[in-house]
Amino acid sequence: MQHIKKLKIIYFPFLVMAISFIVLYTFLNWLFFIKTEIFTVKDSIINFWFPFGLSWIPILIWLRPRINLLELKGRNDSYSFLYQFIAALAIAIPTITAQIYLEKTSGTLKQLITIKQINSVEKSKYYRPKKFYIDKKNIGVYPHFEVSGKYNKNFDMDLYVTLPVFESKSETNNTECYAWLGVKYSKTISNRLSEQEKEAEYQKFTKESQKNFDSKNVNQVSYFERAGNTDDNDGFKEAVKENPKYNSIDAPILIARNESFENRTGNEFTWIFITFGIGSFVWFIMILIPKFNQSKLRRFEKGNKIPDKELKDFLDLLKPQKEYLITQIIILINILIFVIMVFSGLGFLSFNGQDLLKWGANFRPSTTNSEWWRLLTNIFLHGGIMHIFSNIIGLIMVGFFLEPLLGRTKYLLVYLLTGALASCISIWWYDTTISVGTSGAIFGLYGVFLALLLTKIFPPDFSKAFLISTLIFISYNLLMGLTGGIDNAAHIGGLLNGFIIGLIFSPNLKKKTKIR
Repeated sequence: MQHIKKLKIIYFPFLVMAISFIVLYTFLNWLFFIKTEIFTVKDSIINFWFPFGLSWIPILIWLRPRINLLELKGRNDSYSFLYQFIAALAIAIPTITAQIYLEKTSGTLKQLITIKQINSVEKSKYYRPKKFYIDKKNIGVYPHFEVSGKYNKNFDMDLYVTLPVFESKSETNNTECYAWLGVKYSKTISNRLSEQEKEAEYQKFTKESQKNFDSKNVNQVSYFERAGNTDDNDGFKEAVKENPKYNSIDAPILIARNESFENRTGNEFTWIFITFGIGSFVWFIMILIPKFNQSKLRRFEKGNKIPDKELKDFLDLLKPQKEYLITQIIILINILIFVIMVFSGLGFLSFNGQDLLKWGANFRPSTTNSEWWRLLTNIFLHGGIMHIFSNIIGLIMVGFFLEPLLGRTKYLLVYLLTGALASCISIWWYDTTISVGTSGAIFGLYGVFLALLLTKIFPPDFSKAFLISTLIFISYNLLMGLTGGIDNAAHIGGLLNGFIIGLIFSPNLKKKTKIR
């Protein structure tokens, strides 16, 4: 009887919700981003991040109250989030697979007599010209570097190469081409290597790429695929600008494909059903294990609303609070800027260094060249989703203690001042490093917090508990900074300046706390 109720109340609603989400999202993607192209968003966001992020909406609204009918309380914590997370994966993975399949099948193959027709026929994703010539001598090359992986342990090197495409070899004397062929070479090395070692690895990488390029028959192509709205496409556009002879900046960028056009989708369509089946089966087994909470089940069956304390606490955190108003405003500004950058098509997991510079990153050559405003603007920028997530957690942990104690004005001044001073230390220490992030200001707040803990502003029990956790937090983050790819100069600068400011504030704060 219990299992039948679980199927009726939890599992079947999940199946209906999952299938509806996959079908609806795929249709909207086709309508708005592929068919009509009303919106322009990075392919990685449409195909991956939106499916995973948006799948949580129906789960939190409709499925979560049903999950909470189960007895999921362990000895230490609730397993409710695990069930929600598995449900999100069970919906998101087949949705992602469906978008990859949709992207490959949505474009028709345009048969062209000559590549010259590419700009006169209706736009398509795939082309097969009978007559074309690719100039391998006059190319544009754009090198790109970025750090990736946990704790920025990887150093990624990319070479974007663009070759002009003509109808025939005789047209290579012109200054305009009809399209560009994009070729990419990539290599990942450890970010912990010294600058000299990285330079040596880069030189080795360029020689290997050159050897591969020289042996490549670029004119042997089955069909061309128009480059999508991806980070690679941005790299190819930069390579086009570097071409010394041809200036067809707006010409389409194509990727050469040598496999059969009919086999371009592989097994993606089958994998939509396989991934959905696996996810649904795993979730089915999971809901069979726990028992119902009988009191909650009776209330649910009678139609009585069950209070959701966890959701209420989360929503209360989002509401403007008098004691933490500045902390909340700072968080909202950081999130807003990040969201705007994402929807501007600049990325999600990480942003390009040049894009960060345009948005106000700290960079010694630019900052010292009269652009001193970068000392402040950079503390509202972040390098990617994990960067902003970790900084927001760190800000919440310290801000909710400090702001009520310091007051809004002092708290805001400390945040901005230590952030600016941390930026100054960063450009003094690093010659050509692009620096972004609120972590310098956050370390400044932790410096103030540490000084107040050591000068016994807080009650003894509080100071003892939080002094240890604060020292662990600071030490851990500084040690991670030694692995490379992290602006430790800004962290240390913010921490020291904050500590000094905390010592200055301490006598007055001690008097106030005694008066109270």
